[in-house]
Amino acid sequence: MNESKAIHERKHIWRDEFLLIIGLCVFVGIVYALDNALHPVFTPATLLLTGVFLALVPAFIWMIFFYMQDSAEPEPKGFVIGVFVLGGLLAAAVGIPVVENLFRVSHWVYNDTLTTILGGILVVGFTQEFLKYAAVRYSIYHSDEFDEPTDGVVYATAAGLGYATVLNIQFVVSNGGVDLGTGILRMAVVALAQAAFSGITGYFLGRAKFESEQVWWMPLGISLAAIFNGLFNWLLGIVNQPTITLSGSTSNTWMGLVLAAVVALVTTGVILMLVRRNIKSLQAGK
Repeated sequence: MNESKAIHERKHIWRDEFLLIIGLCVFVGIVYALDNALHPVFTPATLLLTGVFLALVPAFIWMIFFYMQDSAEPEPKGFVIGVFVLGGLLAAAVGIPVVENLFRVSHWVYNDTLTTILGGILVVGFTQEFLKYAAVRYSIYHSDEFDEPTDGVVYATAAGLGYATVLNIQFVVSNGGVDLGTGILRMAVVALAQAAFSGITGYFLGRAKFESEQVWWMPLGISLAAIFNGLFNWLLGIVNQPTITLSGSTSNTWMGLVLAAVVALVTTGVILMLVRRNIKSLQAGK
């Protein structure tokens, strides 16, 4: 392996991560405004198809930015798409059946605060984060194309967006379609959260590939991602609770998007700082 290449930082990756957050929020605002202005009427079939299309939008936005800025520091796009698809397949084949059918989480996880937090971390969080880790670890990880610490974040983000896409499609199909305005808000929140928490695992994967870390290193990374995943879902439930007024109840779904965007920005910023510090350490030969 070319060592100088292995310690190079792909700076465009961080632009992609931040632009995904900003671009997705802008897209949500546009869709929400058009829905309120035009009040489109859908048939059951077109409502379902529109929901599925919207579920794919976060991945499209990330891929567009990725392709536009990757000319100077090319990534094997086929591998990125492959990990994205694998993340989605693991969600469909393992993640959703385990969470919904085996543990039947939706029947008990919101019973009380402690159950919500523990269930969100130990069942939902660990299942999702391990599968996103597996999508990278047991595919591209041993390839020569995984040749820089930053690649861990790239491929883990792709796996996270694949996982989020299937979660959103499953939500749309199980409900026979979704309301355009609130639907795109929910899908954006899921995509931002899944991408952000998989980025944590990606940082740990990058370190594990290029440094001699202890045996507990990756379990620690997956555990941290699962903990943040569970805590985020608990906080999301709090901020999304309807506000009761004299004129009725009002939804706080926009607060969920704000929370997701802030969490994604902070998480990406912290990962960026850690990766840069790690690369400087490797360049110094420490």
